[in-house]
Amino acid sequence: AQMGVGEGKSIGQWYGPNTVAQVLKKLATFDTWSSLAVHIAMDNTVVMEEIRRLCQSNFPCAGAAACPAVESDVLYNGYPEEAGVRDRLSLWKPLVLLIPLRLGLTEINEAYIETLKHCFMMPQSLGVIGGKPNSAHYFIGYVGEELIYLDPHTTQPAVEPNDSGCLPDESFHCQHPPCRMSIAELDPSIAVGFFCNTEEDFNDWCQQIKKLSLVRGALPMFELVERQPSHFSNPDVLNLTPDSSDADRLERFFDSEDEDFEILSL
Repeated sequence: AQMGVGEGKSIGQWYGPNTVAQVLKKLATFDTWSSLAVHIAMDNTVVMEEIRRLCQSNFPCAGAAACPAVESDVLYNGYPEEAGVRDRLSLWKPLVLLIPLRLGLTEINEAYIETLKHCFMMPQSLGVIGGKPNSAHYFIGYVGEELIYLDPHTTQPAVEPNDSGCLPDESFHCQHPPCRMSIAELDPSIAVGFFCNTEEDFNDWCQQIKKLSLVRGALPMFELVERQPSHFSNPDVLNLTPDSSDADRLERFFDSEDEDFEILSL
């Protein structure tokens, strides 16, 4: 909620999918128990070079959590200490890729429905952030022409670490069974999520996205390119880091307001 204030949202206001993605990326920079790299693909474009630069770096960089000094008594949220050290020394930081999209004006354009279904079938899929008016849901799959979603809105006290330093995550799980809604009811403003644990996972995901363009009746929801397109706002944006004054420049480059999304059309 406090990070949302920096995105122009007061505490208690509803967040659009893009705002949620921006807040998650900011929170990841304070995550000291993992080495996740969080990348948000703006302007409906995923730049492979940009992601590789982010994930192959051995030092903290834009969208990735800072790696603290390794200590013998540090716990890694239930994983053995050796696993945490090994992950930190690996050449690829696990990637969380979030792609905010607007798939229509007031309702979803049916031309994107087949592509959306294929995204759920990918092993790297994290699902979709979205919903419908006055209802925010987390979509995890589909059946026929219906989306399967979880409603995570459960008010509860904050969870505190126990004596061993681990967070009890029993209450983090959704307390309600999955529900269904028609794909046609989906608000066109969404954010699609993917997780690539290794570089091989990312390369495989790229190949699957390229194959999607060959699927009959499936209109691409976003573009996958090797290098930053020339029409992007600033060629130096790839070199910005959040641990310097560049963080303010990043916020000026990327407007987090959902209303400013480019509308994809046939």
